[in-house]
Amino acid sequence: MENSSDEPCGRWRKLPSWLLTQTANHAHRLVTEGFAAVDSRGYHYRVLATLDEFGPASQAMLGRRSGIHVSEMVAAINELAERELVERAPDPADRRRNVISLTTAGKRQLRRLEKQLAERQDELLAPLSADERKRFTELLSKLLDHHDRLGP
Repeated sequence: MENSSDEPCGRWRKLPSWLLTQTANHAHRLVTEGFAAVDSRGYHYRVLATLDEFGPASQAMLGRRSGIHVSEMVAAINELAERELVERAPDPADRRRNVISLTTAGKRQLRRLEKQLAERQDELLAPLSADERKRFTELLSKLLDHHDRLGP
């Protein structure tokens, strides 16, 4: 028997994996739009936030701390350096290596990105109360930590 309504049907719509994937798609779109509104992208935020949190670092260390692959890290740093949001300077301990630092303009851009992120988190989680948001985040963290420990 066919479904007579126009609503999608299917038992998959109640599966946690399907729900997470669909919600992740919305989250990605919202965050991407927020970053684009201030002329940035996700890698820019991750680099700037990592430098803000840990201080100057080599490209390799910055890649490890931010979880950005080396091939993507070079492009992100080049884009940020071109906009004077980060500074690249030779490492005094090893002239073959560069140290990346956050500039004052980079700190301002990071604040704009964080404002966009906060607004987009509110938009994503709009139907949830403050307590539900906290619990939801805790549960997602627990799931991610578990699967990160298991590895690929």
